[in-house]
Amino acid sequence: MRQYTWDDLQYFLAVARTGQLTTAARRLRTNHVTVSRRIDRLEEALSARLFERNPRGYILTALGEKLIESAEIMEREAERFQNEASGGTISLSGVVRLSILEGIANFFLADRLPRMAQAYPSLSVEMVTIQQIVSLSRREADLSITLNATRTGPYHQEKLMPYRLFIYGAKDYLAKHPAIRQRSDLSGHRFIGYIEDMIFTPGLDYMREILPGLRPAYQSSSIFAQLSAARSGFGLCILPYFIACNYPELVPVLAKEMHLNRDYWLICHEDIVNTPRIRVLSDFIRSEVGSQTNIFGGYPLLG
Repeated sequence: MRQYTWDDLQYFLAVARTGQLTTAARRLRTNHVTVSRRIDRLEEALSARLFERNPRGYILTALGEKLIESAEIMEREAERFQNEASGGTISLSGVVRLSILEGIANFFLADRLPRMAQAYPSLSVEMVTIQQIVSLSRREADLSITLNATRTGPYHQEKLMPYRLFIYGAKDYLAKHPAIRQRSDLSGHRFIGYIEDMIFTPGLDYMREILPGLRPAYQSSSIFAQLSAARSGFGLCILPYFIACNYPELVPVLAKEMHLNRDYWLICHEDIVNTPRIRVLSDFIRSEVGSQTNIFGGYPLLG
C-alpha cells in the first residue's frame, strides 16, 4: 500500500459529505481539479475504489461508507490536537453555508453575523435566504433554520425558538377603512400574503389559519415585499412581531384574539455537528436568538 496523508482524508471527507467535487472544492478553498486528483491519489494509495462516479456526483462505495467513521474520528482528534497545541485559541477557517428563512435572516441575523465574522476572519459564512434552491439532504448547505423538523435522515435537530405572528395594518390604512373589532370584520379588508402556489412549507400558509378561503389581494414570495406593501398602506399583513415591532407605523389588530404560533428549528447533519466551524456558528445563533425570547414571543402585545 502506498502512503497517504491526513490531508488526503480531508479531501475524502469533503467529497463524502457533499457528493460534489465543486462543493467540496469550495469548502476546501481549492478547485475541483485538485479535489479530483487528490481523491484519485487516495484511491490509488489504498488500492480500492471509495466513490462511484455518476452524472449526479460522487457516491460512496461500501468501503467508502465503512471508512467514514474512522476518518471522522481522525478529523476530530486532529482538531483537538490543534486546539490544545494552540492553547484553546484555534483560528477557525473554511466555509460554512447556512440555509435560512428570509425573515429571521434579513431582519435578525443579518446585522449580527458580522460580529462573528470579525471574531473569526478566516471563517467564511454563506447565508442563503432562498431555501427552495438549496438542499440539506444533498449537502448543499451545512446548517439550516426551518419551520419544521425533518422526519427522516441522519440529522441533529433542535427547536431553536418559538415565535408569534400578528395581523398588522399601517396607521393611515386603518384610519381610512372600517374599524376591526372582531374576526368577521377582517373579511372586508385587503390582505397581503405569500403567492399561494409558491408556498414551499406549510408554516408559511398563514391565510389558511386566519381566514380560510380568502385570497390575498397582493401576493409576493418575499416577506420584505409584503412588509413594504403593508407600510405603504395597501392592506393588512401577517408578520412576525420581531419584524413588525421595528416599524411604529404598523399597528397590530386583534392581537390577543388572533395570532399564530410557529417554531424555528436548527438542523444539521449528524456527522458534522461537532466540527468547530459548525459549532461556532450554531452556538452564536443560539446565543443571539436566546437573548431575544421576549421579542420572538411577541409578549409585549399579549400583556
